[in-house]
Amino acid sequence: MPRPTTPLLSQAGIRAAALEIIDTEGLDGLSMRKLAAALSVSAPALYFHYPTKEQLLDDVASEIMEKVDTGDFVIGWREGLLGWARSYRAALAEHPNIVPFLARGPGQRDASLRRADAIHGGLVAAGWPAREATMIGASTKYLVVGAAMGSFSRGFVDDVQVYLDRYPALGDAHRLREHADAVDRDSFEFALSMFVDGLAARLGRISPSAGAAARSAPPAPATGASPPDPR
Repeated sequence: MPRPTTPLLSQAGIRAAALEIIDTEGLDGLSMRKLAAALSVSAPALYFHYPTKEQLLDDVASEIMEKVDTGDFVIGWREGLLGWARSYRAALAEHPNIVPFLARGPGQRDASLRRADAIHGGLVAAGWPAREATMIGASTKYLVVGAAMGSFSRGFVDDVQVYLDRYPALGDAHRLREHADAVDRDSFEFALSMFVDGLAARLGRISPSAGAAARSAPPAPATGASPPDPR
């Protein structure tokens, strides 16, 4: 049989090509015309599968969110929150350029809404009032998305002359870039653990039995080793 003159398209292939463009050129770098060129097809061929760029981005976002784990809420709210936050950050870290799109909210994406349902339901079942469960979900998202949007450590330059004399408290800031991955990872873990410990204390005040159960649960292990001390 003769080979088709037009390459066969699939939604999965379109999503993969779109994500590659986003990863290399940023969210604003993706256009249906550029995507069609990358796939060696005409733009109308893409519209058969994805009538709008927004629909395409929704499906790309859904694939990323499918990697986010909320299964530990069956163990307890603390384990669930830690597992969700860590897997969420890991999923976003693979594709940081799409984070601004994901930060807008779940919209009607089933993958995101199923996770929101599991998180809210797990928190309420553990004794959290519904309003506070909503705020815990939002606060955790702020922490994760903020960590994924950029690196604190890479915001400093590695030239010691920038900090000498004028900024005496930042005498070691030039070393942060060297240990950026470790510092950023452990800073996220520090903030997350402080947040969850504070929540456990609060739950103990509003629901003593639920708070006692949370405090008695062993903390979930953090991933990775501690970074070298830049001092």
